[in-house]
Amino acid sequence: MKQFTANELRKAWKQFYIDRGHVDCGAVSLVSDGSTGVMFNVAGMQPLMPYLLGKKHPMGTRLCNVQGCVRTNDIDSVGDKSHGTFFEMMGSWSLGDYFKKERCQWSYELLTQLFGFDADHLAATVFAGDENAPRDEEGAKYRIESGFKPENIYYLPAEDNWWGLEYGPCGPDSEMFYVKDVPDCGPDCGPGCHCGKYTEIGNDVFMQYEKHHDGHLTPLSQKNVDTGWGLERILAFLNGVDDVYKIDLHAPVIAFIEKESGIKYESDEKTTRSMRILADHTRTSVMLIGDEAKLLPSNTGAGYILRRLIRRAVRHARTLGLNKSQILGVAQIYIDEYKDSYEHLAKNEKFVLTELEREITRFESTLENGMKEFKKILDATSAAGKKQIEGKDAFFLYDTFGFPVELTAELAEEEGLTVDEEGFKASMEEQKQKARENQNFSANLTTGAGVFDGLDESVKTEFLGYEALSCDGTVVAMAGAEALVDELTEGQQGTVITDKTTFYGTMGGQVGDIGVITGSNGAKFEVAETIKVAGGRTAHVGKVVSGSFKTSDKVSLNVDVENRATTCRNHSATHLLQKALQLVLGDGVEQAGSYQDPDKTRFDFSYHQAMTADEIQKVEEIVNAKILEALPVVTKEMSVEEAKKTGAMALFGEKYGETVRVVNMGDFSIELCGGTHVANTSHIGLFKIVSESGVAAGVRRIEALTGNNARAYYKNVEGTLSEAAKSLKTNPSDIVEHIKKLQEELKALRSENESLKSKEAQAALGDVMDQVKEIKGVKLLATSVKGVDMNGLRDLGDQLKTKLGEGVVVLISEADGKVNLVTMATDGAMAKGVHAGNLIKAVAPLVGGGGGGRPNMAQAGGKNPAGIDNALAEAEKVLNQQINA
Repeated sequence: MKQFTANELRKAWKQFYIDRGHVDCGAVSLVSDGSTGVMFNVAGMQPLMPYLLGKKHPMGTRLCNVQGCVRTNDIDSVGDKSHGTFFEMMGSWSLGDYFKKERCQWSYELLTQLFGFDADHLAATVFAGDENAPRDEEGAKYRIESGFKPENIYYLPAEDNWWGLEYGPCGPDSEMFYVKDVPDCGPDCGPGCHCGKYTEIGNDVFMQYEKHHDGHLTPLSQKNVDTGWGLERILAFLNGVDDVYKIDLHAPVIAFIEKESGIKYESDEKTTRSMRILADHTRTSVMLIGDEAKLLPSNTGAGYILRRLIRRAVRHARTLGLNKSQILGVAQIYIDEYKDSYEHLAKNEKFVLTELEREITRFESTLENGMKEFKKILDATSAAGKKQIEGKDAFFLYDTFGFPVELTAELAEEEGLTVDEEGFKASMEEQKQKARENQNFSANLTTGAGVFDGLDESVKTEFLGYEALSCDGTVVAMAGAEALVDELTEGQQGTVITDKTTFYGTMGGQVGDIGVITGSNGAKFEVAETIKVAGGRTAHVGKVVSGSFKTSDKVSLNVDVENRATTCRNHSATHLLQKALQLVLGDGVEQAGSYQDPDKTRFDFSYHQAMTADEIQKVEEIVNAKILEALPVVTKEMSVEEAKKTGAMALFGEKYGETVRVVNMGDFSIELCGGTHVANTSHIGLFKIVSESGVAAGVRRIEALTGNNARAYYKNVEGTLSEAAKSLKTNPSDIVEHIKKLQEELKALRSENESLKSKEAQAALGDVMDQVKEIKGVKLLATSVKGVDMNGLRDLGDQLKTKLGEGVVVLISEADGKVNLVTMATDGAMAKGVHAGNLIKAVAPLVGGGGGGRPNMAQAGGKNPAGIDNALAEAEKVLNQQINA
């Protein structure tokens, strides 16, 4: 067998197939686009499913690649020698090109020529056949012809050698094994038994059937081959190790953890498991944040999985005695290891480390308190004789301290307890239900199984609103609040679907149109909102204000012209804004959400800190400059592949059809967008940013106005400025100087006021030096004064401490029915054991308060003036206890 590094193996795999007519189709994002129903790409073939189902691939019929994958369904198994949440699949495919003969021949060449195996140590399995499909004699024949020994071909049932989904393409697969030079474990020893003699090293899937919904199989017209080998697993095997954490991808990290923690790998089962979990979860987090999707931790979906991985890594790092900077050290090693193979990781290196640090910091800030709360829950559960932590308690840890329920379950398991996960889900659902109850009429139509889900697929809506604002159409469906109806009458609220419409339905951040639908005999339906419902249909939500409407009625649809125009201005301005932000803040800025209605535009984007006033001004100036340049706004329809070649910006995770709309604003901005826009940037008129704020970790939000809304904003500011000038009895141009002058006068008056207060306090206190007592060689001045606030009390304390020279000052004052306390200790007093903070903590309860502070100064507040004398007496007792004997 030949030995490889990870980089050598990646290159060798791809070159092997390129030499045999394949094209490297490259890797796609680790984060799924949602079309396959999973959050991550979990297998190398997953992104190619449309092409395995018959769609033509633009790069040809023979493909290969090395694809990063993320699987977290067995996350609890991570910590052993083989499991990981991130792994790489080396793949090759035939899309209706070659089939079993070539595949078997090339697999044998791969094993013997590239990897250096000999035929005596190779075995293969093929499908044994059943009532659904015949025995794969063809697969066995080509395995033998390629070089496998006949006695090393094994027939196994469908559970071992059949690949397929619920329905669709399927077929037999054939696995390849390395056979160790050890005796058989028994008469049935062979591939599939767990004695260790047979090690699976690769798999070929032959998709030659289609499984129909009723379960029967028919031959596929396009037969495909899918070959997948796990890089980490084969790399470990070729290099003679049985632990993937010893291959070159992980070894530098394990060495770093050993050095930083002072713990040797494999010296202890528990710490070794923590090392593997820290390594694996940090690597997966690095790859997800550094991915083209730039995934960030959140409380839903893929972002929740990322958050869970990071927080689990932090907990196991703590077990090893490692801190945040050392976790980031692990992350940096993985970035350096993978960035040559994953281009987005190199480009996003700073972003990865920044966001990872932010999430670690967030969790660390609550981890300690969360662990204390977990301990309380644990003790209470055990004291009650229960073996299960209640779901509401697990939800409290999640909601308050950010503990993923899986983390709570893991902690509980270590203590011999379980977690009521169904109860947790019930608490989560209760919270979500409260949010649902606040939804409006149209929102209810778009959630879950809407009232239009049952419509026949032939009921569609043709959108004509890019070119026109009015059209004629036919009512094809209507609904009330809860069900489909055949008629809506005057006064009723409802939803109307027509076969044609010029109304844009809320989508891609742009709010839907409003307007009027008119029918015969004066019937009028006011459209308050336009939304998208099941089947991509456009639904007009509103109220019948006169007459009635029935299914099949001929109607006229008229969009509110001004409302559409102002929304278009805001949407087009958003495109200019995104490009301007990238110019000012860097290419790392990416859209994280947007919203446009007639009043404003709101744009969320990835950025790790607040923008400066100068940066905001620069962005604003760029957008207004492009408005003044009167750039033509041109929209073209093309395929997704053609759009990518133009460099058009696309929103990651957005589902695009075969044909997309590419919106060009001169040569300045190019984006994929299905919204409506102005014809020329000059139509936007004016652009003004009114706020910039943070909305989530690593996400900033800009709100801005355009056109007449921006002019109204400036007019309002001008009016406010004039009113302020009148109040100050000056001109608007002189306001700043006038305010500076007033601030100086105010500062002088405050200083004078404080001086008078201090003199008044001294006068009220009188000469109190005769009240000084000596406690074990330490002077104590403990007294009360009326009507002095906290600031005055501190000043008075400083003066008395100076007069005292060395010792302790305790001052208490009643002011407006409340009590203020101050304690101060000099260096000499502290040297003898005095602690002002502990002193005040002991006496404050006597006046109904609490507080604390430093050894040299502390303060507190209280509500019970009647306890002042007792507090002063207590101060003497506490001081006596503090001073060293």
